[in-house]
Amino acid sequence: MNNERKIAAVYIRVSTEDQSRFGHSLDEQEEKLRQLCELKGYEIYKVYREEGVSAKNTNRPKFQEMMEDMKDEKINKIIVYKLDRLTRSIKDLEVICNTLEEYNCDLESVAEEINTSNANGKFFIRMLTILAQLEISMLDHID
Repeated sequence: MNNERKIAAVYIRVSTEDQSRFGHSLDEQEEKLRQLCELKGYEIYKVYREEGVSAKNTNRPKFQEMMEDMKDEKINKIIVYKLDRLTRSIKDLEVICNTLEEYNCDLESVAEEINTSNANGKFFIRMLTILAQLEISMLDHID
């Protein structure tokens, strides 16, 4: 795959609980991500929609399909509205980031303004992971 051309996977997910609390419907996420792709000149390969599915693990059909498409070099960019749409697990985020690096695929999150195509983005996503892990550890000690 030509790494100059950005072929994007648009990954959108909502659980019933998320949608009722935050109002980030699948359609709203998709619209914002399509606008970003158009603005940045990314070609959208496919929109992967997961409705009513938790991000507590990566055993999600559309997530797995997207990762297989990445491994098959059909995409070289994954676009999400927020990182928690991709995963809510720190361990899974680290595995996802390592897999993306292995297959030369970048991750971009609109809300957090993260783009792993550059060194700052790779640093920042790791810092978020470390801070989230620290928060979990501190909460465990409070209980």
